[in-house]
Amino acid sequence: MTDLTGRGLTDLWLRGCDFLGAPTAILGGAMSWISERKLVSAISNAGGFGVVACGSMSPELLDAEIKATKALTSKPFGVNLITMHPDLDRLIQVCGVNGVSHVVLAGGLPSAQSIKQIKDFGAKVICFAPALVIAKKLLRSGTDALIIEGAEAGGHIGPVSTSVLAQEILPEIAPQAPVFVAGGIGRGEAIISYLEMGAAGVQLGTRFVCASECVAHPNFKQAFLRAAARDAQPTVQIDPAFPVIPVRALVNKGTQRFTQFQGEVIARWRNGEIEQKAAQLEIEHFWAGALRRAVVDGDVENGSVMAGQSVGMVTKEQSTLEIIQELVAQAEAGLAARSPRKIA
Repeated sequence: MTDLTGRGLTDLWLRGCDFLGAPTAILGGAMSWISERKLVSAISNAGGFGVVACGSMSPELLDAEIKATKALTSKPFGVNLITMHPDLDRLIQVCGVNGVSHVVLAGGLPSAQSIKQIKDFGAKVICFAPALVIAKKLLRSGTDALIIEGAEAGGHIGPVSTSVLAQEILPEIAPQAPVFVAGGIGRGEAIISYLEMGAAGVQLGTRFVCASECVAHPNFKQAFLRAAARDAQPTVQIDPAFPVIPVRALVNKGTQRFTQFQGEVIARWRNGEIEQKAAQLEIEHFWAGALRRAVVDGDVENGSVMAGQSVGMVTKEQSTLEIIQELVAQAEAGLAARSPRKIA
């Protein structure tokens, strides 16, 4: 009898599990105001790999958040830093002092100096690669692993879908370094499809928002539970001369207000009242405030309810452990259903 089962789930994501030091190669997406100590520790304790969203935190706040997370889990977790943060160097130092094992650099192309600074204290560096040319550049700069995130994701997004990015990047980059796929992933069957294409693992954000351990306001969670995939729409750029990274969120009064706000800021820029960099920072600050209003205060009409298109697959509140177990069971069932067992 010849065994034609092929590679099981354990084998498929072994590289990712080894890289993360976790039983499953499932990263939690770093979501501002959401990916804090409780959810991050819950993901790591459940067998995934939680990631603290530093966002606009000061070095002092990040230090406290890392320490608080460590008090809730003995498992590995990472920290996501925004490359445009004015105190990036100090934030990296905080990660080093606290012995953070993995640092994710997001929000722009990181400098080789930042990558080296992280690697010098022994941590692994993970960066986002929105295109093949950038993936190659990041690896030359010393990045240890990559995340490729498609336009289906929530929050700030690029223009290319997850499936296209995977086809473009995985065949060439996966043999060189671990690559984690993100954007629109809500079930285990999707996970195995990317693993079989060469991914080392996946990153999920939207799926964890309705975890029972998540601190998001009940109104925020209810908005997710009610939403369909088509309700998560990207914001519109109103002036090609003033590029703004689109944000995918549930359509509400807040997204409508953002379109108006862009126009107001751009008008001030054109009138010479404000420099372009300052104008773009104002637009970014709009999202930070709007997201907090929705996540923390529960104002899901006027705040920003950032969500990926996989929100349509979020149908109930569950523990983080149940979510990860469900994803794993779906992946294993999907493999079993399409893999012939034995032939004579």
